[in-house]
Amino acid sequence: MKKQLLLLAMILLPLVANAHDIEVQNADGVTIYYNYTNNGTELSVTFKGAKYNYYSNEYQGNVVIPEEVNYMNRTRKVTSIGNSAFSDCSSLTSITIPNGVTSIGGSAFSGCSGLTSVTIPNSVTSIGNSAFSGCSGLTSVTIPNSVTSIGNDAFHGCSSLNSFTIPNSVTTIGERAFHGCSSLTSLTIPNSVTSIGDRAFEGCSGLTSVTIPNSVTFIGVYAFSNCSGLTSITIPNSVTRIGYYAFSNCSGLTSVTIGNSVTSIGDRAFDGVDIPTIISLIENPFKITGKTSDYRTFTQNTFNNATLYVPKGTIDKYKATDGWKDFLFIEEGTGGGDTPTTQKCEKPTISYENGKLTFSSATDGAVCQYSITDTDIKAGSGNEVQLNVTYTISVYATKSGYDNSETATATLCWIDATPQTEGITNGIANIPAQAVLIQSEGGAIHVQGVDEGTQVNVYSVNGTQAGSAISQSGAATINTNLQPGSIAIVKIGQKSVKVVIK
Repeated sequence: MKKQLLLLAMILLPLVANAHDIEVQNADGVTIYYNYTNNGTELSVTFKGAKYNYYSNEYQGNVVIPEEVNYMNRTRKVTSIGNSAFSDCSSLTSITIPNGVTSIGGSAFSGCSGLTSVTIPNSVTSIGNSAFSGCSGLTSVTIPNSVTSIGNDAFHGCSSLNSFTIPNSVTTIGERAFHGCSSLTSLTIPNSVTSIGDRAFEGCSGLTSVTIPNSVTFIGVYAFSNCSGLTSITIPNSVTRIGYYAFSNCSGLTSVTIGNSVTSIGDRAFDGVDIPTIISLIENPFKITGKTSDYRTFTQNTFNNATLYVPKGTIDKYKATDGWKDFLFIEEGTGGGDTPTTQKCEKPTISYENGKLTFSSATDGAVCQYSITDTDIKAGSGNEVQLNVTYTISVYATKSGYDNSETATATLCWIDATPQTEGITNGIANIPAQAVLIQSEGGAIHVQGVDEGTQVNVYSVNGTQAGSAISQSGAATINTNLQPGSIAIVKIGQKSVKVVIK
């Protein structure tokens, strides 16, 4: 029997040991291991061998993943980082991920405790489960606007992470995505997100403020449990369900505002924290678990001592509804007699000067959330490339306790200041260019950054001229009758740019 088992192990050994298809050494001497994907036409970075057998990951120091790899006189693009490719490489200190990589697999960098920062290129659309879990040295991560989901446990245990922006392309935040990120101090969740997964921010004890947007409909169980630094929380009107233990042990909370669309609050949602002020915007209260139950929604001290503020004309409903009626102190309004209303952030302005985009909202303390996409050419084939970079910019303002502002949009492009074909320097045509910022509002198109006296024409998509103007003081405003949502062609000299009318 022992001989049979030994024979079987020897047969299986090559199968588990060769976990990669090819290995190629970079110019810097670092060997990277790959598997073929997409029917052998592309490559995915993988680990050296069978991780839990005779080989282990050996990536360390600075690793640069190339955009493409040449092997046996064949060139293939690197398009993904496979599951566990760099997991437990505790000596890995930096990683360069090239444009062209579209996915980062599950546990790809889990346990890489030596990593301090990561920049993810804008070709990536998905970050797998546990992709960076246990990266305890990671302090900052840059995620592009191409990413639509942050997987379960994606940054679980990244205890040093203190800088993180969730782009407004993300629609879901997975379970335990930021569990234990105790160094995070503030967080704005963009209004593209519709759900916050179970335990998503549990144990983020450094969080002092969090903005939940009006797009979120569900807050998962334990979602913000043990966020002891939070002092107030506003649950927006879009939320319909609050999971059990969602804000349990948030010991710093002094006030909670509950939006008017909430129809369910889970047991012990606010367990372990005595809250002096509860503001409910719910017009028709529903049953919650009362103070005599072991699974009460609020603590006994909250029921006995907090002031529960409710909309005008609803106090009798609350006094007749199980759970809510256990509050000893119920008042209509917010203490001043008015039903609470949510203010809206002011719409931001967009400006560009000296290579820098600037966003500004008139709402004091508001944070601007921006998205920038470009039409730059990433890769291709042929003998000629037309360079015509145009950036589409959208930005809105957020602030805790406020509704998100309307979104401001603009188009940033470059035009030839003095078109020329001479002046070749180091193989690159030296063509001076100037930045032009185009914005629209109510049918009017504003163009900034053009030379004095430049003719600016606006056309509809069918070629009909919709208006024109001569620039003065570096700007031109063209009033049109084009409808919101329609496409306009803005022609500045010989440069034509498509914009959407707002």
